[in-house]
Amino acid sequence: MRRSLMILVTVVMSLALAPLLGAQIGKRVSIGAGTPEDKALAEINAATDPAQKLALIDKFLAEYGKGDMAVVAYELYIAHYMAAKDYDRAYDYGEKLLGVDPDNFSAGVNMVRAAQEKADTRKLFAAGERVAASVARFKAQPPPEGTDATAWAEQKARALAEAQDNINYVQYSLFNAAYQTREPAARVAMLERFVAAFPDSPYTVNAQALAATTYQLAQNYPKMLDAAAKVLARDANNLSMLLLLSDYFSEKGEQLDKAEGYAKKALDLLPAAHKPEGVTDEQWQKQISIQKGLALSALGQVHINRQRDAQAVEAFRTAAPLLKSDPFTYARNQYRLGFALLNLKRVPEARTALSEAASMDSPYRALAQEKLKTLPAAPHRPAKKGE
Repeated sequence: MRRSLMILVTVVMSLALAPLLGAQIGKRVSIGAGTPEDKALAEINAATDPAQKLALIDKFLAEYGKGDMAVVAYELYIAHYMAAKDYDRAYDYGEKLLGVDPDNFSAGVNMVRAAQEKADTRKLFAAGERVAASVARFKAQPPPEGTDATAWAEQKARALAEAQDNINYVQYSLFNAAYQTREPAARVAMLERFVAAFPDSPYTVNAQALAATTYQLAQNYPKMLDAAAKVLARDANNLSMLLLLSDYFSEKGEQLDKAEGYAKKALDLLPAAHKPEGVTDEQWQKQISIQKGLALSALGQVHINRQRDAQAVEAFRTAAPLLKSDPFTYARNQYRLGFALLNLKRVPEARTALSEAASMDSPYRALAQEKLKTLPAAPHRPAKKGE
């Protein structure tokens, strides 16, 4: 009679943080009941003192740690050090285990967890990418000789279903690490690695969208456009990318059909947008207001580029109260409004809009002040009696 190592080690080392059911992705080692290895494992399982348990694991490695039994020994070490919160050693033994079993799923997951506990982003990504590669290889494995293809596909589907919670954990850990990284170049590098490792993750669209906005902040517009296009290829209704591209193209005066189409589509989608978890009603209303204002301001800029100044004025004036909580976008909107009004020879109204832009702490303050200097002086208002 033989029992599966996968089941046995789960019992022996119940403190392991990554379920060893995932070891199905990788080598499956069986240990005969009543063999010396089986008895040694039972002794390890019975030990309650951590130092004694570690000594027994050392002994197991020395006496039986050849070939596939090295997989058993290293899994025992990883479980021991994870339980002891000695994450550096747990990670090191994960490296040893992957050296003898490159597709060992539980080793990769535990290494991700150990790196996360240590806040070591470099090791986190290295381990996460190895998990992704092992899962990809497992998915591509053909049926073993003599195994029915349908039965093999069902077996793989069960294994992947058992592993899915841990796959989700690894994906979220890497995406969150990238999201939390403040330095733009480092962040986009991590996001690109994430998308390459997990192209079908639930977080992939968010990763690409975050990369696009990070490239925008870094003024790397070619890469911004590429990342945004990839998002819309996956999710044609992605509001943030529709707004980003409509804003960019309208500001540049390029691809105006796209700019107008994206802005109008965003306006159509906004009423049905769902509030994310953790966002208050007040925060959500502010966000929706700004997004609607951005879409309208982009439309206004498209109208200016197409010499439809009356329509531009209407769009900018509708956008203004929606953007008032954000100094940058409000000042830009009023600066644009001033130009549309000047095109219509409505100088007093233009002066009012430009004065508002000049009053805001934004990059448009100096631009609006310079433009105001070129306007004809405001007509003198005679003083009323008693003034």
